[in-house]
Amino acid sequence: QVQLVESGGGLVQPGGSLRLSCAASGIRSSVYAVGWFRQAPGQRRELVATIPSSKTNYVESYADSVKGRFTISRDNAKNTVYLQMNSLKPEDTAVYFCNTQVGLKNYWGQGTQVTVSS
Repeated sequence: QVQLVESGGGLVQPGGSLRLSCAASGIRSSVYAVGWFRQAPGQRRELVATIPSSKTNYVESYADSVKGRFTISRDNAKNTVYLQMNSLKPEDTAVYFCNTQVGLKNYWGQGTQVTVSS
């Protein structure tokens, strides 16, 4: 059974940093691409960053709104994907979800709340 569990969210002041974690079980996450998404109240869920399968030569990708501020990475030994978020802005406030697709099935975590406010 595939499970994704996010953690690391919280309340942070503008300009601050947070690191989100997405711990996978039931799969070797390094084999699959993993994405971080976010959804603000009343907004559609949007893709923030993706990290490709370790089996490919593709590179990480980012939404324009977070380029230069967010970094996605993985620790294969811990079966975990991270999202390092720096220079946070109030508009980054959202619930953040990680996602992976195994075959034809999409898997989502439960989400972690990030609030950027002074």
